[in-house]
Amino acid sequence: MPGTTIIGSGRFFPGTPVTNDQLSKVMDTNDEWIRPRSGIAQRHYVEEGQGVSDLAVPAALQALESASVDRAEIDYIIFATMTPEHVFPGSGALFGAKLGIPGVPALDIRQQCAAMPFSLQLADGLIGSGAARTVMIVGAEAHAGFMPYAWDVLLGTSDREVTPEEYEFATKHRGTAVLFGDGAGALVVRKSPHAGHGFLAAANHSDGRVADQIWVPGGMFTKRHYWDAVADSHVPTMKGKDLFKSAVTLLPKAVREVCEKAGVTLDQIDWFVAHQANDRINASVRQSLGVPEAKVPSNIANYGNTSAGTIPILVDEMRRDGRLEEGHLICFLALGAGLNWGAALMRL
Repeated sequence: MPGTTIIGSGRFFPGTPVTNDQLSKVMDTNDEWIRPRSGIAQRHYVEEGQGVSDLAVPAALQALESASVDRAEIDYIIFATMTPEHVFPGSGALFGAKLGIPGVPALDIRQQCAAMPFSLQLADGLIGSGAARTVMIVGAEAHAGFMPYAWDVLLGTSDREVTPEEYEFATKHRGTAVLFGDGAGALVVRKSPHAGHGFLAAANHSDGRVADQIWVPGGMFTKRHYWDAVADSHVPTMKGKDLFKSAVTLLPKAVREVCEKAGVTLDQIDWFVAHQANDRINASVRQSLGVPEAKVPSNIANYGNTSAGTIPILVDEMRRDGRLEEGHLICFLALGAGLNWGAALMRL
């Protein structure tokens, strides 16, 4: 039986890149501190008033063009983000309206950085059941709202000096702040016309017992006024060593699990398309699996961690530069807040 396959892709980034050394204007950091720890050289940030549904539209238009599909043919949207415009409504419906397809059902999912293995399994279920023929999958993030920066100084709209309090506040959160960037990736998926091609299997998992490894402590509906919190509770909090250990332990297990489900071996996989959280994590996962470095592509240097956007962005790059070819077997793997993690196999 054929499964769901990717027929189109697109990506979009706001503004101009912000380099590691530019960040040194607002916190105690530089390229020598950031790049060895993460592999990141630069990232993009949304403008004030710009949201994830805005980022998603140009990425989706690119994906539709590359698929030779009209927007009117999209009959389901899966929208993945952890940085929506609003607490509610979700960004999927806003995106559908801005894309010009109001009325198309839009499912908002919250698997954060692990969104794509979950999204592909969901899309395959929708298409396989007959509920949809053509699905638009979007991963988009606007992390700028989390960031602890003096934005006017960072972006050069002011020549004032950063206050000691601003500098100390940003430096306090530099371990997470320097990692994240903004952008969107979009995939158009349909059932493959070839037996044995398309989505093959997934091994997805969630475990709320370790949710505090990476989370945002503010904005809780356990409080009478849900946004009453201390001054920096809007900034993501991360237990870096614990999160690293979880990723390098759980992701190889998920990859082996999905291979067993699909009846394939690691050496048969052409590409391991991993979430771009940190080059050190992906190197450790690769070494644990014993797969060649050439099979684990990376673009984190240019964009940072765009959370739900990283995998569709990387897929689009690889499709457009010719690395992804028909018949290639791809393993998508990712871990994100929740914790959520998983792996999915697809033969193009």
